[in-house]
Amino acid sequence: MASLSFVNVCKTYKNGQTVVKDFNLDIKDREFLILVGPSGCGKSTTLRMIAGLEDISSGELWIDGQLMNMTSPQSRDLSMVFQFYALYPHLSVRQNMAFGLKVHKVPKEEIDKRVGRAAKILHIDHLLDRKPSALSGGQKQRVAIGSVIVRQPKAYLMDEPLSNLDAKLRAQMRVELAKIHRELGATIIYVTHDQVEAMTLGTRIVVMNSGVIQQAASPNDIYQNPMNQFVAGFLGSPSMNFMPVWVERREERICLEFNKNRLFVNEICAKRLVEGGYLGKRVTLGIRPEDFCEAGPEEQKLLLNVDLKEVLGAEILFHGHIGRSEACVRLSPNVKAEAGESLPIYADMDRIKLFDMDTEQNILYI
Repeated sequence: MASLSFVNVCKTYKNGQTVVKDFNLDIKDREFLILVGPSGCGKSTTLRMIAGLEDISSGELWIDGQLMNMTSPQSRDLSMVFQFYALYPHLSVRQNMAFGLKVHKVPKEEIDKRVGRAAKILHIDHLLDRKPSALSGGQKQRVAIGSVIVRQPKAYLMDEPLSNLDAKLRAQMRVELAKIHRELGATIIYVTHDQVEAMTLGTRIVVMNSGVIQQAASPNDIYQNPMNQFVAGFLGSPSMNFMPVWVERREERICLEFNKNRLFVNEICAKRLVEGGYLGKRVTLGIRPEDFCEAGPEEQKLLLNVDLKEVLGAEILFHGHIGRSEACVRLSPNVKAEAGESLPIYADMDRIKLFDMDTEQNILYI
């Protein structure tokens, strides 16, 4: 497997559009790295630069200590899985998976061994003699992934490989990809806009926006300790609630005031706000839907005016307003409230985030 390193990499097209800016990142050997972000953020372009399918405008790409900027795609020893699986319709599953190995003149015994192992890992060993027309969408995608696995490259590059599958198949394939990573000990660089894939598959997530890395950290760190408001809002479903608040001192304590509501912060938060010069100023309060509960101290109480109730079995999502601010709250199915009613909720003040109104940086970032 391989380690990769980006040093000040930029990609600018002839029309002057820069889609990747000053990209610096080290990817460890055997890491499952996820590039995630909204459409047009530069994540697929970054993957294509690794593969050699896009030229690097400036900066350096290193793979296992070798500079790769001018190395041809076929000489990089990388394998790529695309969003749309491309299988030869006239060839069997076995022949599709073996095709690349035959081109590279790998001995037949070795081809049979690799194809058999990959098919077993992907649970398609019983399909080896079928043609693609006899396969489901999920089975075709497994064959496409198998065609890449058999090559045993330095690293696997995957560009939204599950996006064309239905929700159930995507969930199944996420499990399979996690198993593949564990069993092969592979370096995988995976592009997606699906935050569930990012959170469940990656050993590390790189969040991108407008061609710039916003944060690179483990899934838990990204979720619990976002560096800025963009990262906080992008990861999480439903997304984090954001409300403009005033930082004030009341009753010798620091509190957040908005829409006739008042929330007292803990000592660590108060210290950050005072030392940062935010007293008497506005900041953005961020709180995830699951960080509300049905009971708590009176000083953490808010009223949600319910507009919509989503019953999801194990939980209920209440959509509505806290004063003039829109909010979504995730509560247990025991909570009784309907659209048009006011629901008392309590904020977990140990889990809130606060963001600078100008820079959007997390004031409480550790």
